[in-house]
Amino acid sequence: MLSVTRAGPPARADVTRDAAVPAHAEPAERGAPPPSAERYRAMVDAYFDFIWRSLRGLGVPAGAADDAAQHVFLIAYQKLGEIAPDRERSFLFGTAMGVAANARRAGARRRELCDDHAMAAAADDAPDPERLMEMKQARALLDDVLDAMEEDLRVVFVLFELEGVPTEEIAAVLGLAKGTVASRLRRAREEFRAIVKRAQARARHGGGKR
Repeated sequence: MLSVTRAGPPARADVTRDAAVPAHAEPAERGAPPPSAERYRAMVDAYFDFIWRSLRGLGVPAGAADDAAQHVFLIAYQKLGEIAPDRERSFLFGTAMGVAANARRAGARRRELCDDHAMAAAADDAPDPERLMEMKQARALLDDVLDAMEEDLRVVFVLFELEGVPTEEIAAVLGLAKGTVASRLRRAREEFRAIVKRAQARARHGGGKR
């Protein structure tokens, strides 16, 4: 895989997991929660981080990623009975793609050059100021590169390079032939490298527009 910097969800994700469970998922009477609520909680625990990072890769800024992730899981809860157990991740990512696209169409995308919470969560230990600045710059560069990529290529790139999803599963998630996924991944890697080189060249020459 290519070496890319990936920021994880902020520490508040644990709180968000609790908040993401709809109130009506709990039984009205005391006792054990119904199977649907248990399954929903397990799904949130298993896939919240994946969906949060995927939304970031699909262009949702960190400040809006928590709300977007909760929206994804609310939709999943409403359609829980229609989701096969072995298709949960596929359904969630497909929903995340729609949520991210709606956010872009609504003009919700805004540039974020600093992401303190996500950068801190991505490090095992508290980084020194110089390392923190490097991480912020790397995250900003990744955001810029992903923004500049074609949408079809970016989706495959995010799934494979950032999330490690196998090509067979990507094909199932996106409804594509495995050969098409392989072709898009190859093109995405080439485009990623080309955009990075252009960005680095601009930085060496003092900036400039894309």
